[in-house]
Amino acid sequence: QVHLVESGGGLVQAGGSLRLSCVVSGGAFSWYAMGWFRQAPGKEREFVAAISRTGFSANYSDSVKGRFTASRINARNTLFLQMNSLKPEDTAVYYCNAGPSAEAISEMLDLYGDWGQGAQVTVSS
Repeated sequence: QVHLVESGGGLVQAGGSLRLSCVVSGGAFSWYAMGWFRQAPGKEREFVAAISRTGFSANYSDSVKGRFTASRINARNTLFLQMNSLKPEDTAVYYCNAGPSAEAISEMLDLYGDWGQGAQVTVSS
């Protein structure tokens, strides 16, 4: 069973930056494509970013493209999300998860892990 622990959230002013981390245990991290998702109050969870097993390719939702960057260190079983130029509409709980491919993750299909506690990101205007 894949276990996921997110960290790095916080309160930041609009235009600021945050870096989220996700540590994965219970499986072969380097075999998984990984993704970031978020859920704002009163809204459904949505896809944010996906990264391939090797980390050589990634794709992003239109709302974060050009501002967020996903990366990973397979030797440390860790996934990252660098968030720059943050906007109030980025306020949400951010989650990570694993899947068979970046394409599947972008469609939120066949995810492997149970959702963790997430990391709260709050962007003030």
